[in-house]
Amino acid sequence: MFQRILAFLYGIFCYLVFLASFLYAVGFLGNFGVPKTMDSGPQSPLLHALAINAALLAVFALQHSVMARQWFKRAWTRIVPPSVERSTYVLFSSLALLLLFWQWQPMGGVVWSVENPTARLAIMAAYSLGWLIVLVTTFLINHFDLFGLRQVWLNLRGVPYTALGFRTPGPYRYVRHPLYVGWLMVFWAAPVMTVAHLIFAISTTAYILIAIQFEERDLVQAHQEYAEYRLRVPMIVPGRSSQKPSRIVNPGRRATDMSA
Repeated sequence: MFQRILAFLYGIFCYLVFLASFLYAVGFLGNFGVPKTMDSGPQSPLLHALAINAALLAVFALQHSVMARQWFKRAWTRIVPPSVERSTYVLFSSLALLLLFWQWQPMGGVVWSVENPTARLAIMAAYSLGWLIVLVTTFLINHFDLFGLRQVWLNLRGVPYTALGFRTPGPYRYVRHPLYVGWLMVFWAAPVMTVAHLIFAISTTAYILIAIQFEERDLVQAHQEYAEYRLRVPMIVPGRSSQKPSRIVNPGRRATDMSA
């Protein structure tokens, strides 16, 4: 029982670290309300800043993708109890994100700057909507399972973990990756687009498009239904399905969640 209590407390701790990184990301990317933002602080020489930022992005991308692969999970759970595997993934992802916030190097230079007050308000509204989509989508696919809390709660109660059922809730009927739609809105909705922000947005967009290919390959191999789902539901750009949605793999347990 003591080990189950420790696992539960560990899961809570991992979730709190995620929550801190998530909230900080809102200010970091939006350039407001936090001690250090994407464009605040002294500027380093361009090549030096570019090398550091590229390394930070690579660390996050590799951790986020490798730890989500099934072959890694099978090896990892020989060391880490299965009940805290998801929480550990969330913790490592959050720490990689916090490292990026801490060491990110501003690079100066303005690509575009929107001066019209109405247009700036519309862009910030899109930025806020992106975060709302990210948050709401996690609850549609079971927020607590996605971030490891359900696993440690069931373990605390001595109940075996059962995977979530196949379903396509809400926006998953119209796009296969609504969570990514929200992230892309967050990355690109900037009234002032600096060189650093542009490099971040391009890099993370490329990561998303590459990650989708690996994730969907795994899903097609694991679930016959996903092949049919992929044929009739668009990947990123919303569109109406021509058929009634079948019950397919819960998309929430992919490696697509940027904040987990």
